[in-house]
Amino acid sequence: MGDVRVRPTTDERHIDEAARIWAEATAARDGDTEIAPLRLARPLIEAVLDSAPARGGQTPATVRVGFRDLPPPNGHSDEFRQGVGHTAARAPMTDLRRAHDVARAIASAVLGRRDPGPMTTADSISHHVYVGADVVVKIIDAVGHSRLNREIALAPHLPAGITAPLLGSGRCELETREVRYACYARVPGATPGMGMPGVDEPTARLLAEEAVQRLRGLHGWTPAAHARRTLGEPLDHGGFVSRAALFAEVEELAALNRDGLVPRRVLDGLTAIAERAPSQARADVPVHADCHWGNWLARDRRVTALLDFEWARFGEPMDDWFFLIRFSGPHLEAVLDVVAGATTTSSTTLRRECEVREASYLASDLRIALQRPDTPVQTVVENVRDLEELVVERPWWRHAP
Repeated sequence: MGDVRVRPTTDERHIDEAARIWAEATAARDGDTEIAPLRLARPLIEAVLDSAPARGGQTPATVRVGFRDLPPPNGHSDEFRQGVGHTAARAPMTDLRRAHDVARAIASAVLGRRDPGPMTTADSISHHVYVGADVVVKIIDAVGHSRLNREIALAPHLPAGITAPLLGSGRCELETREVRYACYARVPGATPGMGMPGVDEPTARLLAEEAVQRLRGLHGWTPAAHARRTLGEPLDHGGFVSRAALFAEVEELAALNRDGLVPRRVLDGLTAIAERAPSQARADVPVHADCHWGNWLARDRRVTALLDFEWARFGEPMDDWFFLIRFSGPHLEAVLDVVAGATTTSSTTLRRECEVREASYLASDLRIALQRPDTPVQTVVENVRDLEELVVERPWWRHAP
């Protein structure tokens, strides 16, 4: 095998916080009453600093990690947030065996050359994600992907305890290929999953109550200058921006509908939703903008972390309430009720605002599919079907009082 060149970029200012959270999370996971891992956490994270940028801004020396130096392997959308559309611009790496080796090399470097142990693959549409006992590594091709950079830039500045601590990040050179990576401390818990499969309603309500509180902490966060710049960077998120923009989307769909694949009733229904939309969406509050239940971790009916801040931006709280409610599966009404009560927002307002956001995402997905000449017809048909269900059957109002 070839060598991997790993350039960690952990910021020393955050090492104590990362060590503390990692130690507490490890102790909680293992059922320890004493946070003994703290003695190990800081030295392991400090090992990264051997190759971190000097305070004078000099380029760090590159750490070489050869696969031959590691023990043999032992056996976290671009789509509308992996459930409703937002088409992926580029597939992740396809050599899964090599990606696994890269992840182990990264984890070993971040852990001070310690063997990370077995690392299993986690489901992800746009990344390769590998989970070890203490760390989680996300890898993606460096060319053509920038959102992981966004997450890495924000991670050290986010409100304490909201997400997994970032232990290291950088680029790996493997032969002629370069990949971007981020290595996080593993937080205890498992994802409830898109649609909350197997979750009963009382548990769904408890998780929703905690998720709302976590998100309200994010919404109330005042980011420092660096994080503010990152959140304010342009991002083609496909969500609701304004009534005028949604009307323009309808007009563009009509112009692209040369083969008649989009029924008139769909365009009319989308126009009706646009007419009821607010004139403008706010863009003054930090939002996650992808907080479906596949991006949460929970344990013993308690939320432990919110993951994947690659779509984070300035928006308004409703942008997050939409994802929390929409992807709660059979518990949509229960979660909507929780959000309404916690935020003193009427259920009617929540339904209207969520419907507008879903319409914006689906219309954007359909437009992109129609604009690309290589889009399979079946993909267009499925996008039309999803939009038709929304605007004709109006599921957001199915159980409205």
